[in-house]
Amino acid sequence: MSIRVYRNAAIRTGEQGTPPAQALAVEDGRVLAVGGEAEVRAAAGPRAELIDLEGAAVIPGLYDAHIHTAQYAQSLGAVDLRDARSLDEALARISAHAAGLRPGAWLFGGRWNSNTWDPPAQPDRHALDSVCPTLPVALPSVDGHTVWANTAALRLAGIDASTPDPAGGEIVRDETGEPTGILRESASYPLRDLMVSPDLRDLLRTAQDALLALGLTSVHDIDGEDCRAAYLELRDAGELKLRVHKAIPMTHLEAAVAEGRRTGQGDDWFRTGPVKIFSDGALGSHTCHMSEPFAGDHDNTGIAVTPYEELVRLYRLAADAGIAVATHAIGDQANHLVIDAYEAVGHTPGLRHRIEHAQHLLPADLARMARLGVVASMQPVHCTSDIDLVDALLAGRELASYAWRGMLNAGVALAFGSDAPVEHPNPFAALYAAATRTRTDGTPAGGWQPEQRLSMAEAITAHTLGSAYAAGEEDRKGVLTPGMLADFLAVDTDPYTEPAEAVLRTTVLTTVVGGEVRWQHP
Repeated sequence: MSIRVYRNAAIRTGEQGTPPAQALAVEDGRVLAVGGEAEVRAAAGPRAELIDLEGAAVIPGLYDAHIHTAQYAQSLGAVDLRDARSLDEALARISAHAAGLRPGAWLFGGRWNSNTWDPPAQPDRHALDSVCPTLPVALPSVDGHTVWANTAALRLAGIDASTPDPAGGEIVRDETGEPTGILRESASYPLRDLMVSPDLRDLLRTAQDALLALGLTSVHDIDGEDCRAAYLELRDAGELKLRVHKAIPMTHLEAAVAEGRRTGQGDDWFRTGPVKIFSDGALGSHTCHMSEPFAGDHDNTGIAVTPYEELVRLYRLAADAGIAVATHAIGDQANHLVIDAYEAVGHTPGLRHRIEHAQHLLPADLARMARLGVVASMQPVHCTSDIDLVDALLAGRELASYAWRGMLNAGVALAFGSDAPVEHPNPFAALYAAATRTRTDGTPAGGWQPEQRLSMAEAITAHTLGSAYAAGEEDRKGVLTPGMLADFLAVDTDPYTEPAEAVLRTTVLTTVVGGEVRWQHP
């Protein structure tokens, strides 16, 4: 590869306390030199190709520590119910989308939120049957922890009145014992196994361009083995343009161990990540595992999707095989048990275990996370999306909720992401949420629990170097210094100096991965 010099820019290397550089040289996909233009051009030599960034601000490539890229790719062409405001509106959209599908296709998408419908209503299969009597329909809720299915889909999945509730899940039933079409947590897994796109490689190829346009240069993907296979095909064909740290599904752990997979295996384009394990559900579905019942739902403390003893067994199995663990935990009891399980298994050199979401914790558990070296993989926009829900369901409790400042103060490593397609994958929305704790309209004034806000620089670090640290890649990613991978963005707003409202509206002008321009603003 020839040497390139990216010049005429305000380059923020990501190193604390360093002034902006003016130029950056790249050789063989890594940073060769960064600093003043004269010194960088001298280091690069007279034959270096010069690329003028026209005064843009440059920051390290943003790294999404928790994203479902297969689901996101599928969502780009699926029915979107996120802003539907009633059951009737949702059904009208489903009907219109179904009209464009070929016979025999599944109808996917959804991301419905019945909490915001007017009037609020728990949907059922009969409503779906009224617009899709033969086409199988399976629609995850906005948090992904409940699936709304029609009769045709239930039939294909083999779910009927005689099907028992699985461990860690619930088949919601009517007064006669028949499934209503609402499947919570592990009860939805048979449908998820059927929700596989035959053209996933093509969908991911399209989706990576959308992610590059948002400024993402690396992702921790949390989807399944079909996604892994599609990414490997893209890599082998030379079509992979962003870097992938690929999680192992819990259901595939034993097979992955038998195959000899280990966290960190691979190259700088595709590496094996941690095993993803579910401890509980989600707040919106009333399935996150809490130490006290939800307000207004007095007998419900959520669902322990994976019992404690099984957590310990799985952690030991993974760690002994050299596989890190990433555990989904949202409720305070789930987080407490996950920390207990990590403590029971003990430290394994070279592995960084994580809690995905870590939304509501007992305050004393922050110090325990820090002591054990457990990374908090968090999604800032979840906080601002869930303000009303938290105030309604968890009011008056002594909890550390979305406690980014508390985490950092306690010494917990933070890694930021989006959880797309649950939220939009725009990382600048995450930076804004982390620095303001307000919705995009500026409410609530001053921020929700504003003592937990981060500085913009801290938020950027969590979305770059923090995500790299969680993957054990901090020696290659996250800052723009000599020897590091040349992954960076040119943007129209300098997030280190502009107000948060301007950062939210950032436009990515150029995305560079491995020293090559992978996306350019039209």
